[in-house]
Amino acid sequence: MSTTLLLAVVAGAGMLLAFIGLARTPRSDTAVNVQQRLAAYGGEKPLTIEEIELQRPFSERVMRPAIERLGSMLSRSTPQKARQDLLNRLELAGRPGNLTPEDFAAVRLVAAAVVGAIGLLLGFLLGGGLYLIIALVAGVIGGYYLPVVWLKQQVDRRKTEIQKGLPDALDLLVICVDAGLGFDAALARVTDKYKNALSELLSKALREVSLGRPRLEALDEMGRNSGVEDLHNFIQAVIQSEQFGTGIGKILRIQADEMRRKRRQRAQERGAQATLKMMLPMVGCIFPTLWIVLLGPAVLILMRPR
Repeated sequence: MSTTLLLAVVAGAGMLLAFIGLARTPRSDTAVNVQQRLAAYGGEKPLTIEEIELQRPFSERVMRPAIERLGSMLSRSTPQKARQDLLNRLELAGRPGNLTPEDFAAVRLVAAAVVGAIGLLLGFLLGGGLYLIIALVAGVIGGYYLPVVWLKQQVDRRKTEIQKGLPDALDLLVICVDAGLGFDAALARVTDKYKNALSELLSKALREVSLGRPRLEALDEMGRNSGVEDLHNFIQAVIQSEQFGTGIGKILRIQADEMRRKRRQRAQERGAQATLKMMLPMVGCIFPTLWIVLLGPAVLILMRPR
């Protein structure tokens, strides 16, 4: 009996010492080893501010800050009305590259300098003198107005995209409202279904409404700033239905039919204009070839010495 009690005490003391030793032993489990190895290979090494900055693209590190500084210098001499007009055009274009009016003015100067330098190089290659001056002036003027032409193309492209996507969006709105969804939920379904310029405008308006702005005010501003007459008319019809208590489903169905009819009319109009537009390539490319084939032998006979 005493031997059994002694063995039990020894075993208990041994287990207690083992637990104490494990508690005092520094952690060396698998997770710690993996973390140490990853840290050794740079997997979890914290990046410094310089390393984070160097990982950004060159345009974001160098060109963007330089353009912003140049734009802030130019904004002091630019009238407020001109800045507002430029801001409206940038909004119509969808704010490409998140450009501000000051940034766009700086881009115009940079483009003028770059294209002017290219023109200067071409002037040297052509022999200098008068060619050098003409190429330099043409390059500076062309580079200064090239961003304006590009911005106009972006505005036209965005308007066309909104106009093309409006009938499909209205059809989906009609289906969603007839299925029992509210107007805001139907707009959210349109933004989830389509990814185009119209869905971006609707998504922006819905975000403003969620932040507390009145829905009619957000939609009215969206319609006015879009630059598309069809969208503006649709928004005005929705606002009137909300103000007079008319059923939104009926208004949406009428507007959807109207948009489809307008799309059909535009397609027919473009089809009617195709004949007139085909005359220029026919006159410029086909008729000279026919003249050469028909009149060439006669000219050769007349040129033959007698």
